[in-house]
Amino acid sequence: MPFADVSRAELTERRRKLRRQRKVRIMQASWRLLFVLGVASGSVWVMSLPAWVVRQPQQVEVQGNQLLSTATVQKLLPIAYPQSLWQIQPEAIAQELQQQAPIAQATVSRQLFPPRLKVQIQERTPVAIAVAADNTTSLLDAEGQAIPLQTFQRLNQSIALPSLKVLGMQEQYRSQWTTLYQAISSSPVKISEIDWRQPTNLILKTELGSAHLGALSPRLNQQLRSLDRMRQIGSNVNPTQIAYIDLRSPDSPLVQLVQDSRTVQDGRTEPSSADDPTP
Repeated sequence: MPFADVSRAELTERRRKLRRQRKVRIMQASWRLLFVLGVASGSVWVMSLPAWVVRQPQQVEVQGNQLLSTATVQKLLPIAYPQSLWQIQPEAIAQELQQQAPIAQATVSRQLFPPRLKVQIQERTPVAIAVAADNTTSLLDAEGQAIPLQTFQRLNQSIALPSLKVLGMQEQYRSQWTTLYQAISSSPVKISEIDWRQPTNLILKTELGSAHLGALSPRLNQQLRSLDRMRQIGSNVNPTQIAYIDLRSPDSPLVQLVQDSRTVQDGRTEPSSADDPTP
């Protein structure tokens, strides 16, 4: 029957087309596989070339360093020269730097042309010397992070130590340190020492004398402004007779005298409460 013959012919043609399509797909898949293998083999070959090798510390570019020399940072890198650029682990190197040196953050990246490493660092700058109860000393940065003094001096023997000294710095004060240091560093009155050994009475050693602030409070900036306004106190009172300046009440600061236990307020000498004749 013609209808049956046509149907068989169509089926045969369809089978031929399907076979051709399968062959085309197989060839395309084979070419893709060969391409991927070629790229992978080429990449391995390129990475193994001597050109992509870090042979010496001079191929490490250091950026962001001010306190630590470039040579010092290069010596701290855990790299066995010569080493393939692709075998170096940037994250591991960054972590090692942060552990071995006063570095807050480090970023390490590879550069292909020319082959080298780039090391971007953010140093911890010491702003104060902290003296503990056992007289051991360390350095503090602006965030209150402790930097071992020996480590810093070993890495940079020529650095000048900070002039600000902190007595009684403790771990629980760390959250308050940033606020305190910002206020101290911007104070118009020069401050050389912070005595934090008594939490209820913060004592500052200033160019005008010792200043008692009481417990650290939001009134700190107001207390420092009040201290600045007392610069003329030397014209009214012999500086050698001043025991300390009482800034617990910044609106009415007092000057405690050494011998007679009198206080000076707003340039006027007044008896202290202990000498007040009023019963």
